Amino acid sequence: MKGVVLAGGLGTRLHPLTKITNKHLLPVYNKPMIFYPIETLIKAGITDIMIVTGGNYAGDFLRLMGNGKEFGLKHINYTYQEGEGGIADALSLAEYFADGEPICVILGDNLIEKNIVRAVEKYRKQKDGAKIILKEVPDPERFGVAEIKKGKLLRIVEKPVKPESNLAVIGIYMYDSSVFDIIKTLKPSDRGELEITDVNNAYIRKGKMTWETLQGWWTDAGTFESLLRANVLVSQTGANNMD
Repeated sequence: MKGVVLAGGLGTRLHPLTKITNKHLLPVYNKPMIFYPIETLIKAGITDIMIVTGGNYAGDFLRLMGNGKEFGLKHINYTYQEGEGGIADALSLAEYFADGEPICVILGDNLIEKNIVRAVEKYRKQKDGAKIILKEVPDPERFGVAEIKKGKLLRIVEKPVKPESNLAVIGIYMYDSSVFDIIKTLKPSDRGELEITDVNNAYIRKGKMTWETLQGWWTDAGTFESLLRANVLVSQTGANNMD
């Protein structure tokens, strides 16, 4: 299985900080934000990794991480997303890198307390399809929310006004190679982007989606509030400590 870290976008919700750097290079406690998703993949045994970046500061990733020696990697792959076409659009750039293998995709501003080892091991045993990871949250209306009835995942609703559950879809996804064919069928949403929720719902309709519930805390870091929360949580727990 290969790993893809999506670290593009302009990070406008974090202006003026992101006027001079990519959001994913901002510090979270004692490391750049991008280090945490990379470490999540490595801890799960995924060491063939691509970074999808974009914006005006993409070259800073190369200067920071080089070929991944600091992580114990032999190399890191990079590709560039022009504009802001959405998460699914960014993922489409990894098709050549994936080369028909299953992939684990993680958003570059997602941090978790523990690991995804169990979820990755279970997904490796799947013959095909996809897997998402869910987490109970107090404010599900901010996220894509899983609608589950009698243990069956029915659909994912993006930012629902009246959520059917408090289970948010976190930014870690596992897909087989058919994900790229699905992306090619998508139409832009009202935001003008190709939405990852549409990808996940396509797998659900095919009966090819499984799910896990995350243990420990999870947060994104794409707003000032969540960036502060990420710093506090990491400082208290040492999340993804690779030492």
